[in-house]
Amino acid sequence: MPQQTTSTILMVRPANFGFNPETAESNFYQKRDARSAQEVNTAAQKEFDAFVSLLEQKGVDIIVVEDTVSPAKTDAVFPNNWFSTHQNGKVVLYPMFSPNRREERRMDIMELLMKRGFQVDEIVDLTFFEKDGQFLEGTGSLILDRVNKVAYACKSVRTHEVPMDYFCRLMGYEKVMFDAAQTIDGIVTSIYHTNVMMHIGSELAIVCLDSISVATEKLKLQEHLEKTGKKMIPITEKQKFNFAGNMLEVKNKDGAKITVMSKSASESLGDVQLNAIKRYTDVLVPDLSTIEKLGGGSARCMMAEIFLPSV
Repeated sequence: MPQQTTSTILMVRPANFGFNPETAESNFYQKRDARSAQEVNTAAQKEFDAFVSLLEQKGVDIIVVEDTVSPAKTDAVFPNNWFSTHQNGKVVLYPMFSPNRREERRMDIMELLMKRGFQVDEIVDLTFFEKDGQFLEGTGSLILDRVNKVAYACKSVRTHEVPMDYFCRLMGYEKVMFDAAQTIDGIVTSIYHTNVMMHIGSELAIVCLDSISVATEKLKLQEHLEKTGKKMIPITEKQKFNFAGNMLEVKNKDGAKITVMSKSASESLGDVQLNAIKRYTDVLVPDLSTIEKLGGGSARCMMAEIFLPSV
């Protein structure tokens, strides 16, 4: 039976976390600060360790992988962009926009999963799209309704239609694609990853509908969410800028559901929105201020879900 949430998460502890100029042009959320590289990495490691501890206290199974020191990878803490795992035993490797982020792909992680008793029947490698300048950055680009087999994505320089079509054909998903934009200092730009404006859990959907200007695309998205039985909680543009769309629902070993969001995301939500989420799941709130500021990603980006069957 297909599952929307898993109790096993893989996370990569950063060795060289920092500001990545290659990704900053399309990621408004990234900001430099005055700290040294060592201070930034130490702060990110502290946030990471505290986050892992919170998840473990809740009973979530965490596989922590240490990032390799060389080559230096500023964004290794965001493994969900380069691979995803599936209940049919498939692992998908994704084409990535930034050349220096392609170094994050590690086959030793696949070997580790197999050693941990997970079954990998096939590795679906989509990285060949990089040669044609076509990208699809994992579950940053794709919001997967795994139960109803629907893949949602907003178009951007990191999310192209051709590799998404390819993914959907290979994995048996229906495609729902749309344009989503934000206005920054009077300039309209595409949202770089779908997972900053949208989250889908077992019963909930968190969506920044204000980001979608084309009425027919907005309606199609709403219709799909209603058809698949999701309770929709809209968020505002301001809340999206505080990573309120960047959530992930996990479950613990007893099957209890937990919605994970950062402190900045939680503090941006109103009581009505938070209470609506808490009616369906518990809530876990790590402080990820350094990782969010310099990396431009939040809680969801740090967790790669493991859906593979056990051997």
